[in-house]
Amino acid sequence: MTAADSLEIRQDAAQVPYRAALAVMDARNAAIAAGEAGELVWLLEHPPVYTAGTSADPAELLDPRFEVVEAGRGGRYTYHGPGQRIGYVLLDLRQRSRDVRRFVHALEGWVIATLGDFGVDAWRADGRIGIWTRGPDGREAKIGAIGVRIRRWVTMHGFSVNLAPDLADFGGIVPCGIEEYGVTSLKALGIAVSTEAWDRALLARLEAFLAELGEPSGAQEDHV
Repeated sequence: MTAADSLEIRQDAAQVPYRAALAVMDARNAAIAAGEAGELVWLLEHPPVYTAGTSADPAELLDPRFEVVEAGRGGRYTYHGPGQRIGYVLLDLRQRSRDVRRFVHALEGWVIATLGDFGVDAWRADGRIGIWTRGPDGREAKIGAIGVRIRRWVTMHGFSVNLAPDLADFGGIVPCGIEEYGVTSLKALGIAVSTEAWDRALLARLEAFLAELGEPSGAQEDHV
């Protein structure tokens, strides 16, 4: 039995309202921490919404054309909507290395490796949160966002990847507080990827992602 075999994998084709997903995550986080539920990787899509992280600056909400929801995760303002695949990752780090930075690094690596499966050269950028690539104009642009919360050593939230959203919808915010760079998508890069194809490629790399999280070790309580 592999580490991934003990996880629940949930894949929703229908859009899930953001507030409803937040309530599910909150309850599942508490249940995992209490030993009453197993870990979860949840792949889904939201109706259009702007979410505010704990560092969100109201000045970066330029045009609140969609509902704005306080997310409770780290980071600033992010857009979610149709054509964007979300991955919520609820894992018990008490069963792994209690290292938040290692978790975030592994999460980024999981998305970057999956994008590579579709021919997209993506990377981390020092001082800039998220997943980056070259847009159609050759300039750096964001193709994926990362935002996590860890409560009682159980992770919440996760990542989003732009498969084929309407990129104009990002115009109501300064995405993640970074004005100098735009956003892009697989579609904008001329790569057609269905939700089903993305999920298959991502989940094929799940075991490798979990292996990056390491074994139980000494706690770093200041990170929680």
